Amino acid sequence: MRAAEDGLSAASSDEVSGMQASGKVKPAKESSKESALAEGRSAREAQRRLRPPGAKSVGWALVQAARLHRSRIGDRLAALDLFAGQEQVVQALAAAGTMTMGDLAATLRVRPPTASKTISRLAALGFVERRAEAGDGRIVRVRLTETGLARAAAIERLWDEVEAELLDGFDNKERRRLRKLLRKVARNLADVTGAVGHEAEAEIDGEDEDEALIAPDALARPL
Repeated sequence: MRAAEDGLSAASSDEVSGMQASGKVKPAKESSKESALAEGRSAREAQRRLRPPGAKSVGWALVQAARLHRSRIGDRLAALDLFAGQEQVVQALAAAGTMTMGDLAATLRVRPPTASKTISRLAALGFVERRAEAGDGRIVRVRLTETGLARAAAIERLWDEVEAELLDGFDNKERRRLRKLLRKVARNLADVTGAVGHEAEAEIDGEDEDEALIAPDALARPL
């Protein structure tokens, strides 16, 4: 019995050796190499399958850039006790001085209740104050406090710093070109959606070349 088993073992060994010699069975080292290559191909195929469907579209790139920009702005605003979006109210009031709630909502393109809620939060922080219109208590005017004005200046600096990060490696010509292209995108979408407020931006596209070189950081800054 043992002799028969030894014979089978020897025959099996000889058969494997013969198959290796003929190329039917590959050495372990070569087999491991091919397995690693196959795994690499599978990983690349999986990565291609996971690639977002709009990865090659301009809109997709625009959305991703805007999302990253908003996240960066939000992180910096947190140090000023502000949430993303609230800085636009502060900037609008800093530019206008005093605004009614209706004017503020129209400027920000939000519903009046949304603007009112944001103003209430900023008032609780001491950044804005509300006063009834003399002679008509139904009209409420809003303006920044001294603390709010200081925050507005800080927001301006913050935007400039993030702008520098955003456009790192861009020369003046590229910045102007990008700004004009983004405005054109906005106008195209405004035309099909009926949005308003891009007429002034269209006029800015005709700005003097030398002036644009002096102030290349005016890219799509909100209010």
